[in-house]
Amino acid sequence: MLTAHVVYATMTGNNEEVANIVCNSLTKLNVKVIESEISQTDVTEFAKADILVVCAYTYDEGAMPEEGLDFYDDLQETDLTGKVYGVAGSGDKFYGEYFNTTVDHFDEAFKKAGATSGAEKVKIDLEPYEEDIERLNTFAKGLVETATK
Repeated sequence: MLTAHVVYATMTGNNEEVANIVCNSLTKLNVKVIESEISQTDVTEFAKADILVVCAYTYDEGAMPEEGLDFYDDLQETDLTGKVYGVAGSGDKFYGEYFNTTVDHFDEAFKKAGATSGAEKVKIDLEPYEEDIERLNTFAKGLVETATK
């Protein structure tokens, strides 16, 4: 059975909701899922799963969540060869070019660690709505399909 670890950082609750949607979708796809808050997660535990997901917010003009900076740094220094990853997150389109840049930063961190992208990044404006839930379900399906290849 595939295992997944979904980590989230949230200020408003939106990214916890994003993480919950991903977890529910993965569970329906017969994946054993662990969900945790980013500041409470050690990268060594995170790296034990087959599928790794980060759901994090971007605030202000492209700032990453402070509570996730250590995790972000450690992630880049961990060998994740053979792992499948995905990144999703919410932000506010009000910030224009800085909209959801944390998603891009974590995507690059996973690449640097040698992990394989399993799905296109998902960027959500504020909270997830029905069309976003569909995109997150497709995201989860892509992760599982990549992990079972």
